[in-house]
Amino acid sequence: MATLILPGDWIKNWEKSGKHEFVQLCKELTEKTDHGSEVRDIQAALYELCWQVVQGNLKLDLAASVLGDMMELRDDMPSILADVFSILDIETGALEEKNKRDHYTQLVGACLFFLPEAILKERLDPETLESLGLIKQAHQFNQKIVKIKTKLFYKQQKFNLLREENEGYAKLITELGQDLSGNITSHLVLESIKSLIGCFNLDPNRVLDIILEVYEGRSDQDEFFLSLIKSYMCEPLTLCHILGFKFKFYQSLVLGLRLNSVLFQLMPLDVTIVEEHKQEISEAKQIARKLIMVVVPSEKSEDKEKDKEKDEEKNEKPPDNQKLGLLEALLRIGDWHHAQSIMDQMPSFYATSHKAIALALCQLVHLTVEPLYRRAGVPKGARGCVMRPLRNKRAPRPAESFEDLRRDTFSMLCYLGPHLSHDPILFAKIVRLGKGFMKEYQSDGRADGKDKMETLLSCFLSIADQVLLPSLSLMECNACMSEELWGLFKLFPYQHRYRLYGQWKNETYSSHPLLVKVKAQTVDRAKYIMKRLTKENVKPSGRQIGKLSHSNPTILFDYILSQIQWYDNLIGPVVDSLKYLTSLNYDVLAYCIIEALANPEKEKMKHDDTTISSWLQSLASLCGAVFRKYPIELAGLLQYVTNQLKAGKSFDLLILKEVVQKMAGIEITDEMTSEQLEAMTGGEQLKAEGGYFGQIRNTKKSSQRLKDALLDHELALPLCLLMAQQRNGVVFLEGGEKHLKLVGKLYDQCHDTLVQFGGFLASNLSTEDYIKRVPSIDVLCNQFHTPHDAAFFLSRPMYAHQILSKYDELKKAEKGNRQQQKVHKYVAACEQVMSPVHEAVVSLHPPRVWDDLRPQFYATFWSLTMYDLAVPHAAYEREVNKLKAQIKAIEENPEIPLNKKKKEKERCTALQDKLQEEEKKQLEHVQRVLHRLKLEKDNWLLARSTKNETITKFLQLCLFPRCIFSAIDAVYCARFVELVHQQKTPNFCTLLCYDRVFSAIIYTVASCTENESRRYGRFLCCMLETVTRWHSDRAIYEKECGNYPGFLTIFRATGFDGGNKADQLDYENFRHVVHKWHYMLTKASVHCLETGEYTHIRNILIVLTKILPCYPKVLNLGQALECRVHKICLEEKEKRPDLYALAMGYSGQLKSRKVHMVPENEFHHKEQPVRSATPANQQNGPGSTGKPATSTKKMQYSVKERDDKEKSGKEKKEKKEKTPGSTPETKGENRREKQRDERAGKEERAAREGKEKTPKADREKLKAEEKSGKEDKAKAGNGESKEPSRERDAIKESKTKEKGDRSAVVGSLKSPVPRSESAESERDHKRRKLDSHSSPSHSSSVKVSMA
Repeated sequence: MATLILPGDWIKNWEKSGKHEFVQLCKELTEKTDHGSEVRDIQAALYELCWQVVQGNLKLDLAASVLGDMMELRDDMPSILADVFSILDIETGALEEKNKRDHYTQLVGACLFFLPEAILKERLDPETLESLGLIKQAHQFNQKIVKIKTKLFYKQQKFNLLREENEGYAKLITELGQDLSGNITSHLVLESIKSLIGCFNLDPNRVLDIILEVYEGRSDQDEFFLSLIKSYMCEPLTLCHILGFKFKFYQSLVLGLRLNSVLFQLMPLDVTIVEEHKQEISEAKQIARKLIMVVVPSEKSEDKEKDKEKDEEKNEKPPDNQKLGLLEALLRIGDWHHAQSIMDQMPSFYATSHKAIALALCQLVHLTVEPLYRRAGVPKGARGCVMRPLRNKRAPRPAESFEDLRRDTFSMLCYLGPHLSHDPILFAKIVRLGKGFMKEYQSDGRADGKDKMETLLSCFLSIADQVLLPSLSLMECNACMSEELWGLFKLFPYQHRYRLYGQWKNETYSSHPLLVKVKAQTVDRAKYIMKRLTKENVKPSGRQIGKLSHSNPTILFDYILSQIQWYDNLIGPVVDSLKYLTSLNYDVLAYCIIEALANPEKEKMKHDDTTISSWLQSLASLCGAVFRKYPIELAGLLQYVTNQLKAGKSFDLLILKEVVQKMAGIEITDEMTSEQLEAMTGGEQLKAEGGYFGQIRNTKKSSQRLKDALLDHELALPLCLLMAQQRNGVVFLEGGEKHLKLVGKLYDQCHDTLVQFGGFLASNLSTEDYIKRVPSIDVLCNQFHTPHDAAFFLSRPMYAHQILSKYDELKKAEKGNRQQQKVHKYVAACEQVMSPVHEAVVSLHPPRVWDDLRPQFYATFWSLTMYDLAVPHAAYEREVNKLKAQIKAIEENPEIPLNKKKKEKERCTALQDKLQEEEKKQLEHVQRVLHRLKLEKDNWLLARSTKNETITKFLQLCLFPRCIFSAIDAVYCARFVELVHQQKTPNFCTLLCYDRVFSAIIYTVASCTENESRRYGRFLCCMLETVTRWHSDRAIYEKECGNYPGFLTIFRATGFDGGNKADQLDYENFRHVVHKWHYMLTKASVHCLETGEYTHIRNILIVLTKILPCYPKVLNLGQALECRVHKICLEEKEKRPDLYALAMGYSGQLKSRKVHMVPENEFHHKEQPVRSATPANQQNGPGSTGKPATSTKKMQYSVKERDDKEKSGKEKKEKKEKTPGSTPETKGENRREKQRDERAGKEERAAREGKEKTPKADREKLKAEEKSGKEDKAKAGNGESKEPSRERDAIKESKTKEKGDRSAVVGSLKSPVPRSESAESERDHKRRKLDSHSSPSHSSSVKVSMA
């Protein structure tokens, strides 16, 4: 470098004067006229400045700013400075001082913004470039340089093996193409040609070919070229061969190419193309695997960079494929058949994966479908540009009809495949043609063209499967195309659509490398979105989900559903984020949900086999929320549930339950509060306002969609019938190997869904639709084998609709406003509607049933509801007060805008008016129903056998099946019994009915499911409420029971509707009877708690919890229960936590109720009037075989009546009455005497065994009671054995039995029947569990002698 030393003062005073001096120096140097020295001087000045920076004498930023200013002085200044940096690079690299090298690197880095990178890469060392960040790795850079140099300078060219030189051919063409107008002759040119052949080693034949080519171009020089050719050739045969070859080639182009011979000579080879295609697929799968794999972020970024470099290298290389070039040319001129033969020799979609070929083929399809598109595809108002057809005879003929599409268009589209995505306009045209065809297909009713239309339909479905959907996957976020495609798809049945979606999801993505990559990228993006989805960012995340779903909805939804199955807290955010989907995407979502539900690899039970899997519960919740919020077609989901029921699988009823609950707002739960239950007995508006836990608003549109889906696809009745049949199928067919707990849950789910679904149909279907679809009761039961309770549940709304319709008709026919006339018209309407029902129900049961119950009574019981029996005034008043409070709160809230405040007040006022109007309407209806019942009651019960048998049939066929059907039905049953009593119905013994209900609960409880136990407990609670009310006050008892036939103890004749005071059960004896019922409930409860059986314990605890408001009322019975429940808590804490939780819950509530319990002497007086008799009965022990118990108290009947009866009707009675109540008295008394002696011994043993567990005070009390009990029992036994047919002293027997029973309760309270008697075979035990509607006839009853 030249020696130009900058003065030290310049460096020291750089900012003051040095900078100015240096700039001035550089300007002077650039203005020199000597072109050699000025560059060297400028380089020296720049070098000196940079060296001062390297030495650390000058600040980096000051020097960099000056160097930047220098760039304006000359155009080549960046190159000059780069040379300086190159020299400094070598010098600083050799220095040992590291800081100087760092100063140099920093200086170059500061100059990067005005120095081009390309110049620096030329001049600087690779290590320096790497430290500056201009290249990534010096080692790779060096390798790349070596490769490029080798390729440029050392790689051999494998051609021209004859050592021909191109210069010779160039000179030859010049010689032949020169101006021939002068003295140039063919002889001179020939000599020059010979010289060229010898000098440049040219092929003589090729020289002749070129002479001919030039002659072809210069045909006006005949004389010259003819003489030249004659002089050049030694043999004419050579010229013939060359000309023949040329003519043959040109002739083949005119008459037809033999492509195989041509393709054979084109590159690359077919084997190479196949290998390239396989490599693309393997690379795509490898990329997909990398995206799915969990890797460290740093490794992931490195892999992405490498993949990016590979893609760049691929894009830099043009496709070196002669075959593809020929194919493109053929497509451009319209020669489809030859192009097709070329593509057939390549892998699928290989040719069209190149954009130029795909666009050429798209253009050809455009031209082919143009006439048909103009006729049948252009939407109204659209113009579009008219395309001119090709004039080439080999081009496909344009399609004029849909049938013409089969000629070439469909095959061209199939070759395009997913690459139709390159031309969205053609995509839209094909979709619109499909819509035009579907309109013709749906409107064309001709039988002769049906086959052709079916063939075309299958072709369009194939195009949708192979072309349209894959192409949509490769279009990025094209929501318009998605909606356009839905316009076609919605014309297909959902079966066709779901088939297409299944192919798209499970097969399409593996057919092409691009689709493999797209699938992996979609999953990767879906993971990114779902990781960040929360309630707070629903809107932005929803937009991302929407954009991703426009192209690849199946992959996205599959991943989202998999996440929801694991994390149910995602359901809310996911449902809210789906509002940006297209209509097609919603339909795909429905398919994906169904596919996830039907996944055969997923177990629908948890590992304990007692509960439904959480993934199924999550999907069911998602179904309800999604189908309610968005307009998705329900037919597929409903058909799936129907098919599952047909196959005997009831797990998926959970989905139907959620859908109906969310879409219709109908909630099914047995955990209703008393207020909710009361509200459910009112009209539809009261139910909606106060009957459900969650106030589900705005269900009008969603419930209408659900109703339309059910009616359009005729699924309403099949679903009801299948659910009704599946209830027993759960137990007997599906539940063979399942855990009993799971069987119970599935049974409850099936039953609850039936009740919910039936309620939806009843409240949403019009009268005509309902009557049209639900067959008569005898067809339901006999033909469809529907259980009777379910059949009446489905038919009940139909009867109500028909009666109201007929009532309205009669009112319009005879205009009379008097209330009496209205009631008579209502009764007439009921008779007209219900008469066919009375005839139909006769076939449901054997003829002997109708000896006691009239079909009219049976049908009336099953056709009425709580809405017909009572008006819930308190519930209406409660809801109206709530609305008034809402109005007041709205008025007092200053934050609500005035317009919103006005709307809310109007809404509340309208609801209030609706509720009041509904209450008034229900009140009128109830009055009409009660009047009707009053007229009917005399013909309800015939009692041709015995009162006991009549009550048995009533319980077996009416009360028990319905009381466990639903919570409302449980209340209804209790209120119906009370109503029948209040109506003074002849032949109905109220006392006997209540006695049978309270005395026969062990087997009923044991055979119930969990939800049925709740309903049965609610029924018992309502029955106990009535009994407790009568027990509480003598005045109430006298008013409601005093002169009623249901409390008669002497029956003189059938149909007797009253009696003497002496014939009635008086108040004190009724209190004895109530105590006996409480005792029987206690004994049954203790027995169930002691069995150790899961079902017994769970069910009795549920029942006891439900009847807690009314039982226990007696202190010692409550203490006995508390003791047994405490024992359950201790035993089940570790073994069965659910039983432990139930027992603890009941125990706590029982303790809180203890303050309301009374001693036994306050519950009933022990001193009883001598004249009265107390009916009661003792429950059979669990080991009994259905015979009446020995300690049953009988009601008195007079000796005179007995004598008259024996004289007048003894023979008749023996023939007709075959029930236990009609057996000979003497045999029954002997058997009962023996059983009583055995019972006394057992009770004494039980009392002795319980001494250790009983407190001291209780033990003393026990001894006294045992003593008195034995004396009384001995007296009673003696009297009974001596005079079996005489009147017995009811008071003594009642005292004796009560004391004996009390001693057993205060003692150990083990089951009074020994274990050996209560032991049953496993088969019988299981049978009784499963028979949920078994007759209670095994238990004994209050016996009533009949006149």
